[in-house]
Amino acid sequence: MFSPTGLVRPRASLGAPASLPIAIGVAILAGWLMDLGFPDRDWWPLTLLGTAAMMFAVRGLSLPKALLVGAVGGFTFYGITIWWLTVYLGLVPWIALTLAEVVIFSLGMGLIALIWRYGSAHWSSVAGRLGVLPALVGGAWMLREAISSMYPWGGFAWARIAQSQSESTLAPLVSWFGTSGMSFLLAWAVALGVALLGEPRLSVTGRGGLAAAVSLALVVWPAWPVVESGSIRVLAIQGNADAGLLANYQRGDNLRDHYLVNRELYGEEVDVVVWPENASDIDPLRHPEAASVVSEVAREMNAPLVVGAITKVGEESFNSMLLWEYDPTLERGVARDQYDKIHPVPFAEYLPEREFFYPLWPSLFSMIPRDYSFGERDTVFALDGATAGIAICFDIVDDAIVWSMMDEGADVIFAPTNNADFGRTDQSVQQLAIARLRAIETGRSVVNISTVGTSAVMDPTGATLDRLPTYTEGYMLLDVPLAHHTTPATAIKRNLEVLVGSATIAGLFTALGATRFRRKESD
Repeated sequence: MFSPTGLVRPRASLGAPASLPIAIGVAILAGWLMDLGFPDRDWWPLTLLGTAAMMFAVRGLSLPKALLVGAVGGFTFYGITIWWLTVYLGLVPWIALTLAEVVIFSLGMGLIALIWRYGSAHWSSVAGRLGVLPALVGGAWMLREAISSMYPWGGFAWARIAQSQSESTLAPLVSWFGTSGMSFLLAWAVALGVALLGEPRLSVTGRGGLAAAVSLALVVWPAWPVVESGSIRVLAIQGNADAGLLANYQRGDNLRDHYLVNRELYGEEVDVVVWPENASDIDPLRHPEAASVVSEVAREMNAPLVVGAITKVGEESFNSMLLWEYDPTLERGVARDQYDKIHPVPFAEYLPEREFFYPLWPSLFSMIPRDYSFGERDTVFALDGATAGIAICFDIVDDAIVWSMMDEGADVIFAPTNNADFGRTDQSVQQLAIARLRAIETGRSVVNISTVGTSAVMDPTGATLDRLPTYTEGYMLLDVPLAHHTTPATAIKRNLEVLVGSATIAGLFTALGATRFRRKESD
């Protein structure tokens, strides 16, 4: 019953753990399968299959072996999924970000291994193995994703398993439980499947019936009802501007490209015009020539213009969106409101710990010549008859920013972005999938408009109302539904993470404590 070290040998419901070479091979396969469920392939069942394989790979392993297997699986998964980072920035930033995620992924798999190993000894009944253990494993997976979304440097909330399901029949779950809650449910269901595969006390029919019942419940779970409250007519402009970080363009080219597309639509009746992030590469707050251009657009469209620009206050620079309106009394345009990006992207929009990192590789980090400051303004613009939440680029991935705009009364979400560095890779469609899931989660339409694509408008159910091809100038002109209702997901916020995460840690410590107690009893 006891190992030489005094620790309880867990009863493994699936037999002996895999040997280390086999576990590593399964982890590599798992990472590859998990990636295949994300855009652009969107073979979403494979992400769940890969998750199951990853859980199986670490089942029954000691902590050191589980950490190694987790690191291999994490490197495979993240290395493939965010390969787009290499296109313009090279291998070093890709390696750095991948390794940062691998550390957290590896620790998460270590936690899951401990739950499998010692939880199965403590909860040895059928109810324990099929009820408690899968819930704890699912909680550990969700906890790993939650930590990764916040740390380090504000986190990288990318490639959560829920985000692979934006086009799947399971997507409605996110309106009830949020992204983290949906990841928990999926991981729990997958862990249950892993446990059922070798459960000795249930017949094949019993195991199959339970798996089918859980799968059916998740598939038929309805989305939270959408209650539309009118619409707003939106014109969104994709200028196909060469706006990449390392692009060879002249000052004002981005502004000109979007202006030329917009100019052909003068006279259209709209409520608001939306341009992407960095669409004005000249700050209209400081340069009259840029102010003149955006003022003309606002005047001729007889509507406010939401436009992206880099703004400055003293020595601080911000990645901003401006709500620009033409004031006939003043006979000029003015910025009625401004949102400054709250969470600039580390190693892209600013260099964390510059004094430490820059000397390590000056030629590389000189690509980040300035550090954008962290914005502190609210996340909504008040329009005529609507309140628009503003999410600049990777903002759409940040749970806290999305919850903030919901609290501030957003009834539509504008997600202006600049994907020029990655537009021909999976990055833009991965981001669009996240935006689609946000539409379902919040019950709000999302206008995702990029300099080069992928640009699309989704209604509150996540259905695509319009879409533009990448690297093509164009526009979307349509009535976008508004909504004021609150979904359970936006009401729960981080409370579910705290509850499930705390229960998971408590469960593990309970199992470890029981192991220690039994060891003392045997001595």
